Amino acid sequence: MEIISYVKTVAREGEQLADIAERAGTDALVPTCPQWHVADLLRHTGSVHRWATGYVAQGLTERAPFPDAPELVGAELLAWFREGHATLVRTLSGTSADAHCWTFLPTAPPSPLAFWARRQAHETTVHRMDAEAALDVPFGAVDPAFAEDGVDELLTGFHARPQSRVRTAEPRVLRVRASDTGAVWTVHLSQEPARTVRGDADGAEADCTLTGEASWLYSALWNRQPLAGPGVTGDAELARLWVDTAGI
Repeated sequence: MEIISYVKTVAREGEQLADIAERAGTDALVPTCPQWHVADLLRHTGSVHRWATGYVAQGLTERAPFPDAPELVGAELLAWFREGHATLVRTLSGTSADAHCWTFLPTAPPSPLAFWARRQAHETTVHRMDAEAALDVPFGAVDPAFAEDGVDELLTGFHARPQSRVRTAEPRVLRVRASDTGAVWTVHLSQEPARTVRGDADGAEADCTLTGEASWLYSALWNRQPLAGPGVTGDAELARLWVDTAGI
């Protein structure tokens, strides 16, 4: 995806998140993030937006402290969130594609700006789903190509890091298939961080296969809806392992 597409997604999803959060109310519980209220969701996402903005705007080349969110409530908290989101969008839109700054995933795009635009597009979309869960409405549509991209970031990026807790005592293989886009990932699990290969040509036999539209895989692998049902075949224990250990 092009950087401009990611930036447009950040803009749209952040506006939707704020609007839905306002309708739900900042005291509403967020079922997809146990122990959180909508106020916590806004503080977290608003801080992430400011954290990302700092790297891009200031060209920071080392990891910076995560900013604290103010103890605002109600309309003031929503205004704080919207201000930080708008600043992020302006920064991503107005920065040169060859700018340099720190990034943190092993499969980050070669352009740091592309990395942060992509990361914030998915960060904001997933948390828009959390706001919808708080309002108790169905998740809004996610474009299949964007959902595929988000699954790829999660599998090849986040869970390739040492911090990933998705481990198995013995080697196991999880295969993920997007039925609408045709994308396939083969996830090799062991006592080490997961090793994900795009496609299924490595000859590995899957112990468990997850099959569904990219948008379902996106929300389920990010643990925003159950990773269960007819799309899970083979050893369902691996799907349960994911639910229990894959939280970011």
